[in-house]
Amino acid sequence: MRQMVYCFFVLMMFAINVVAQDSHSYANPSAVRVRHVDLDCDVLFDQKILKGATTLTIERTSQTEPLLLDTRDLKIERVETSVDGLKYTPATFTVGTNDKILGAPLTIPLPARATHVRIHYSTSPGASGLQWLDPAQTAGKKDPFMFTQSQAIHARSWIPLQDTPAVRVTYNARIRTPRNLLAVMSAENDARTPLDGDYSFRMRQPIPSYLIALAVGDLRFRSLGPRTGVYAEPQVIDRAARELSDTERMVVATERLYGPYRWGRYDILVLPPSFPFGGMENPRLTFATPTILAGDKSLVSLIAHELAHSWSGNLVTNATWRDFWLNEGFTVYLERRIQEAVYGRARAAMEAALGLRDLQEELDTLEDRDEILHVDLKGRDPDEGFTDVPYEKGALFLLHLEQTFGRARFDRFLRSYFDHFAFQSITTEQFLAYLKQNLLDRYPAQAAQVPVDEWIYKAGLPAVAPKPTSAAFARVEEQAKRWLRGEIPATQIPAARWTTQERLHLLKFVQSALEPPPSAGGPADASATQLNQTERTRLMGELDRALNLTSSGNSEIAFQWLLMSIQNKYEPAYPRLEEFLLSVGRRKFIRPLYQELAKTPEGAERALAIYRRARPTYHPIAVTSIDQDLKWSGQ
Repeated sequence: MRQMVYCFFVLMMFAINVVAQDSHSYANPSAVRVRHVDLDCDVLFDQKILKGATTLTIERTSQTEPLLLDTRDLKIERVETSVDGLKYTPATFTVGTNDKILGAPLTIPLPARATHVRIHYSTSPGASGLQWLDPAQTAGKKDPFMFTQSQAIHARSWIPLQDTPAVRVTYNARIRTPRNLLAVMSAENDARTPLDGDYSFRMRQPIPSYLIALAVGDLRFRSLGPRTGVYAEPQVIDRAARELSDTERMVVATERLYGPYRWGRYDILVLPPSFPFGGMENPRLTFATPTILAGDKSLVSLIAHELAHSWSGNLVTNATWRDFWLNEGFTVYLERRIQEAVYGRARAAMEAALGLRDLQEELDTLEDRDEILHVDLKGRDPDEGFTDVPYEKGALFLLHLEQTFGRARFDRFLRSYFDHFAFQSITTEQFLAYLKQNLLDRYPAQAAQVPVDEWIYKAGLPAVAPKPTSAAFARVEEQAKRWLRGEIPATQIPAARWTTQERLHLLKFVQSALEPPPSAGGPADASATQLNQTERTRLMGELDRALNLTSSGNSEIAFQWLLMSIQNKYEPAYPRLEEFLLSVGRRKFIRPLYQELAKTPEGAERALAIYRRARPTYHPIAVTSIDQDLKWSGQ
């Protein structure tokens, strides 16, 4: 009954089109809404700033309220307004008090009938959404590199705008760079454009601010298909093209499931190693970490994930960051459907089982408030919401719907959902209202099996949550148990024939045997739970020599092994640990390693010694997190 009353309430909210309130933006789009952005700026590597002007085309429902914009560490030089976009006159403006999370509001009183606002400004050398790389930090070691990372609320550090996903804009840009470097954006890119240092871009479809992206460097392009390709540094481009050669197949597979790809081209930019994320779904041009280039296509699930965002996230977007699961939960679900279509059901099952295990491990560390899909992030940095919960719990909710209503029926629902909300930003309440009207109400017997309230508003996982399993993993566990019981040497574990996902499961299983988590316990028939250090070192060494783990070039395998090496004080891996932390900037990898080191006094000392050298090479987003973890004070 409670669920029925709730669903009626959200349906009414949907019907009257309540405007989402974004606690992470100063903007007032209900009174003045930005519809289009024209960006015109110079990329100044010597000063590590962008300098130029942004012209905003606005739509007004109030002739008395000012335009409120989000900024962070921007130097505002002057502001102008226009009633026709042709003739501009000086305008007054006020930059408000800076908030450590939100930045500072820019308030611009508007003359009657004003429809355009031009802001002349420059960024700060420490802008949170920009990273400036010296030549030594690139693959070519010759030219500098710059790239943006706008999600979640970092666009305001390089463009004054309404930095909320509730506001969608089209944009044009003119970017001037050193003549020998290429600029690319999340817009229409022409791979044949001459290197002349003056580049123009257009994004015709409306997107939220966090998807505006720019990169500048020594880049080359390779075609992957009729509408797909990859950009990378010359030293990386051939390897990237081989690894990502299935991209066109992924686009076709997704279209068959969820409707046409609506962005024209799908290209990928492989960035230098300091990129803090695995990938960023910037429309038309996914930004990707080079850590996915394993040589065997075993880590391209990341590309499936970023491509899936072209439907879930870019096409239909979370209206606020507490609705983040609408982006990521849907995308993880779609990612695994793409994986299944391209690489088979067994591969997708392994990815899902690993995802569930990661989620369960993280749930053991989170507060109840952060285990909720519709998470409350008011007063907090929205980056704190980037846990496994919106990704994996959100995907499990959709998998539960698929299993309850049937795959064919649920696929039709998802396709209609993407069509209905195409190029819109929506709230959780709007999704639930659409779910009720188009699935739950139509099939009440099945709907009775879905505890929607519990999924969305309760901590942890409902009892009905699916539990993805993998037959391949069962075989992996049997081999691991035989080795741990001393029945076979590690050299007889057939890991050379296994996928990356199977090897990852082996490592996670072995770690649970070496040091069983208090909440879960270890494998009942594996090894003794109280192992002394000598025995741990022996087992780790045997596994290392058999599988060449310390020298692994696969980033996922290397990360998991190095994490185990810290946990088990396996010192032979420490030089590789230092090398890894000095050469990789992906936050998913480096932050857990630093956190694990910091758990002991000697580890904390080692962490600080490495971080002191690595910190200047990391992205500001990664630095902010790790500074807190290590209590960094500039020592």
